[in-house]
Amino acid sequence: MTDRQQPPEQTSSETASAVVDEASRQAAPRRGGLMRSGMVVSSMTMLSRVMGLARDMVIAALFGAGQGADAFFVAFKVPNFLRRLFAEGAFNQAFVPVLSEYATQRTRDEVRELLDAVAGSLAAVLMLITALAMLAAPWLAWAFAPGFARDPEKMALTVDMLRLTFPYLLLISLTAFSGSVLNTWGRFAVPAFTPVLLNLSLIGAAMLLTPLVSEPALALAWGVLIAGAAQLAFQVPFLARLGLLPRPWPRFAHPGVRRVLKLMAPAMFGVSVAQINLLLDTVLASLLAAGSVSWLYYSDRLVELPLGVFGVAIGTVILPALSKRHAEQSREHFAQMLDWAIRAVLLLGLPAALALVVLAEPLLITLFHYGAMTDHDIDMAAMSLRAYAVGLVAFMLIKVLAPGFFAQQDTKTPVTIGMIAMGANMVFNLILIWPLAHAGLALATALSAFLNAGLLGRLLHRRGVLIFQAGWGRYAVQLLGGCMAMGLALVWLAPDWHQWLDWSLARRAGWLAALVAVGGGVYFAWLAATGVRLRHFRMKS
Repeated sequence: MTDRQQPPEQTSSETASAVVDEASRQAAPRRGGLMRSGMVVSSMTMLSRVMGLARDMVIAALFGAGQGADAFFVAFKVPNFLRRLFAEGAFNQAFVPVLSEYATQRTRDEVRELLDAVAGSLAAVLMLITALAMLAAPWLAWAFAPGFARDPEKMALTVDMLRLTFPYLLLISLTAFSGSVLNTWGRFAVPAFTPVLLNLSLIGAAMLLTPLVSEPALALAWGVLIAGAAQLAFQVPFLARLGLLPRPWPRFAHPGVRRVLKLMAPAMFGVSVAQINLLLDTVLASLLAAGSVSWLYYSDRLVELPLGVFGVAIGTVILPALSKRHAEQSREHFAQMLDWAIRAVLLLGLPAALALVVLAEPLLITLFHYGAMTDHDIDMAAMSLRAYAVGLVAFMLIKVLAPGFFAQQDTKTPVTIGMIAMGANMVFNLILIWPLAHAGLALATALSAFLNAGLLGRLLHRRGVLIFQAGWGRYAVQLLGGCMAMGLALVWLAPDWHQWLDWSLARRAGWLAALVAVGGGVYFAWLAATGVRLRHFRMKS
């Protein structure tokens, strides 16, 4: 080579600077397309939800809607509700914006110091709460399922299960902390896959531990505890690979911890209104006919499938992106992201809700009508499934609108809206429980969700951060036309649900798969014919 062709020599300081720059790039949050990130989360969530349905099929076959199932669903719902409050709800919504700001504007050492302090403080608080809850298990069981007091054996079983399931709150909240860090750094797949371990653990416990315990349903509680430990252990190596594995030490005086706590307190209520409403449904359902808790659970599980795959997935990827845009004061891009998120959830949420209404009984029969699950259970669960499905789009909109406030580090406004929705839900419950029983509780939750989503969107629009982009009129017509075409196809093709009761699993699954394929094909064919294209949903984070 000639001298002119040879690369210039680097000084030692330049080399060191290059190494530092490369390390910084590797450790910095990764940016990419929101649609791509959403598809990653959605695919992992779909796997988790499918495994969750397999889990529920096993539980339904072994325990049906009887005493053991009712007791487990209450014992699992209490820590699971608090998990969503502390972890996926308030903590995630408060922590991610602060962490994104540190990652964008602070040094690497300051980021690690924040992680150490938050991890230690979170663990200390949750250890105390877990210990107190295990001691107070009898009172908690009575508070969340007062109707069980009529059956001392059922109440005692619920208390025993609560003491096994409550440590899950500590373990899964630390898992959520790890997932928040990974999501902020653009690693969405690992946190989205982690819930699969819960489903595998419960399936294994139901099939392997049931013969080994005095009360068969206790095996499920052990499965929850095992799952919490497995989920936390799974994420640790990925944090270590990024060099972000914290050394937990409680530091409540740390400025970042104080900001997280300040944001978290109101967010504990605001972002989790839907979960509080579902918990109120459980309390009231315990006062109704035996099996009501289980009917609501099975129908809620089917609504959770599209909600998790579409709504939660979009909400998960949009929060870090919105937080970065807010830190960079990019108001226009912030508004475009919110508009994109609403279009995305409506694209899939509307047909999913319609399919749940039309195919309620076939879905429940195919998934749960085995073993101890009776024809009457299917009929009752279908009523509450249709009621929950009415609110599916609203549940999804809440998942993508609430981050619009949290990204701005405003958790007080959703609290006010949440209180209004909570009050409305209680009124709807009292009005609808008498004529519709457990289905009235589900419908009340759906109606209050629409109120919640409507108020969130209205205030974001008034602030100028939710600006509806051009083309909404045409888009609405395209979506409604596609839903009408899909609905007509499903009603015309689906056999009467009573016939499904006599079919084998293979025939049920085959028919259901065919209906889903035809319905989805008709819907997307309509959208394609009317001009909807995938490129219209591309959005950079």
